[in-house]
Amino acid sequence: MAKPEHLAILKQGTKTWNAWRASHRRVRPDLSGDEASQLERNIGALVAAVVNEAMPGRAPADEDGLSGLDLASADLHACNLRGANLSRANLMLSDLRSADLRSANLSGAILTSANLSNCDLRDATMNGAILRFAKLRSARLDGAMLRLCNLDRVDATRAVLRNTDLSFSSLTEARFVGADLSNSFVYGSSAWNVDLTRAKQHNLRITTTREGTITVDDLKIAQFLHTILNNANVRQVIDTLTTKVVLILGRFTPARKRVLDQLKMWLHDHDYVPVIFDFDRPASRDFTETVVTLAHLARFIVADLTDPASIPKELEAIIPRLAVPVQPIVQKDARVYSMFADYWKYDWVLKVWQYRDVADVRAKLLTRIIRPAERKARELQARRSVAAAKS
Repeated sequence: MAKPEHLAILKQGTKTWNAWRASHRRVRPDLSGDEASQLERNIGALVAAVVNEAMPGRAPADEDGLSGLDLASADLHACNLRGANLSRANLMLSDLRSADLRSANLSGAILTSANLSNCDLRDATMNGAILRFAKLRSARLDGAMLRLCNLDRVDATRAVLRNTDLSFSSLTEARFVGADLSNSFVYGSSAWNVDLTRAKQHNLRITTTREGTITVDDLKIAQFLHTILNNANVRQVIDTLTTKVVLILGRFTPARKRVLDQLKMWLHDHDYVPVIFDFDRPASRDFTETVVTLAHLARFIVADLTDPASIPKELEAIIPRLAVPVQPIVQKDARVYSMFADYWKYDWVLKVWQYRDVADVRAKLLTRIIRPAERKARELQARRSVAAAKS
């Protein structure tokens, strides 16, 4: 149980608490909760959440715990907070390094930019907590509940999250370098640009408890795979990728941007999904791999060879290895680079069309770009079908 004198000082506010800690450096504050009443506190947190949803700000504070307190910037490092009720507490910028928060209730707590490095959060309840920019380096979160949490840009380097429930949480640009996410629940989580270098991702569970258990070993593909398995419209999505995507290659210099932007808009008007790739920076291996991946998804490719820059390198990576229609275009009076003539042996490279200006592109979009590319796409598809039937 927490020491009443420690709780009393903390409830006086961050300034008083931090001053007391500075003058009692050898004291390890005991702010722990009553393990026996953990279920009651969880029920209370649920009731408070329901009240807050219906009447924001009307849920009463917990008289016996720390629920709802403003503890922003509080020095709580190495404190014993095991089983403590910190639900809805404001812990923004607080120092919780090496604190014992096992089985603590942090539901709905604000932990933005808080430092929880080396913290013990095993079996903690943190549903709905906000941890944006928080530090969780080397923290222990085994069995913790982090449903509906905001973990955007959190630094969880070398953190242990085995059997952690991350369902419906936002993990945008989070760092899990060297972290252990084995056996975690990731159903409904958002994992944009997550850094998973050297992370353990074994048996990530992508289904709900009501569904049969399906696991994967890569967080970045978890949400995509679940969509493939469960989305009733997934066939429509795949059809869109294979029959509607048009890759537009060109340069985004001021002189070229207007042509590419207008071409994109007009293709969209014809029920395509145009994707523009900008070649304004030097090509690299990753750069080339990206454009090749996009080319695999495309119905056909429109390549503006006017002032080509990096386009020759990208077409060299696409054309010899991928049979997808390529409609080259170039503005009149501009010279097509000499090596382009070497592509005569690939019949999916169509005849170069020379256009006068933007108005000419719009007027002849159907006859000079869409119809020739579609004819070639259908021809290639028929050839693949024949080859498949013979094999």
